[in-house]
Amino acid sequence: MRAVVLAPVPESTPVAVVVILLATGVIWIGSGWLESAAERLAAYYGLPAVVQGSVVVAVGSSFPELASVVVTALAGSFSMGVGAIVGSAVFNVLVIPGLSGVVSKAGVGADRAIVYKEAQFYMIAVSALVITFALAVIYFPTGGEGLNGQITRPLALIPLVLYGLYLFIQWQDVSDYDSETPVGGTGVGRTWGVLALGLGAILVGVEFLVASVGTLNAAFGIPEFLAGVTIIAAATSLPDALVSIRAARDGRGLTSLGNVLGSNTFDLLVAIPVGVMIFGSATVSFAVAAPMFGVLTAATVLLFTLLRTDLTLTAPESYVLLVAYGVFVVWVVAETLGLSSLIVGV
Repeated sequence: MRAVVLAPVPESTPVAVVVILLATGVIWIGSGWLESAAERLAAYYGLPAVVQGSVVVAVGSSFPELASVVVTALAGSFSMGVGAIVGSAVFNVLVIPGLSGVVSKAGVGADRAIVYKEAQFYMIAVSALVITFALAVIYFPTGGEGLNGQITRPLALIPLVLYGLYLFIQWQDVSDYDSETPVGGTGVGRTWGVLALGLGAILVGVEFLVASVGTLNAAFGIPEFLAGVTIIAAATSLPDALVSIRAARDGRGLTSLGNVLGSNTFDLLVAIPVGVMIFGSATVSFAVAAPMFGVLTAATVLLFTLLRTDLTLTAPESYVLLVAYGVFVVWVVAETLGLSSLIVGV
């Protein structure tokens, strides 16, 4: 598919930086509308806290990542969208729980449903996407240098079917749950309208964000994948951060952690495959993606280990997560500047 021209952004570095900041603000505002509407709808339909966080709110706050995949694919830069998903996932499992634990006086509380169901299913999601990329390289290689392959629609169905299983498990939880919130109320139609406005604002913000990042790529020679891992990932992860930190500050640790893990599960199993399903196929570099998924796996194991200790994420443990993300950022910068060469092909 031929690349589509994105929102017009002048080829000026200062202007691009300003547009990135403004686009991030638009995404922030749109996500606020989207998340508040999603929370009200979840309460209206009487969903349990874990399902609110891991499905309803998570899907709402993950829409910027989904939009980034679609927009970058339209622009012919699918690797930037994949980088945004992976970078956002690392940000979500390290920074968001870390900040949530810092602002929460009693720490972020978890339970066995979070640790043994949400966290472990999320780790399965990481493995499933790595396997999907590997199958693309094995059965649909594109040739040339590096381990490149085409993800086709049949391959994209693998993670999508797995997400269907995830929804089935969550549906089983809902069917066994006795809601304490009466189903009723007014203004449901207006709430759905606010949700739609939020979706529109996010789409516009992401389009200008990706166009501006493309300008910076041309000016500084930043590889598309690494630009997605850093700039786009941080901007699109702001909604998740705001939702989870607010929930943790209000003592709703289950919703906070459920949003983090549910958002990452949605990003990996839905956002990337949806881009492939829309455009037919997409080229991926396994040599670039595999090390990043290795980092994501290590970050997830670290979070899983800290959560399992007394089922509470304490302030000292939260700082460990933040330091780990700082190390990740330093490494990505080193890769960009050529000081490190662990990622082949960037």
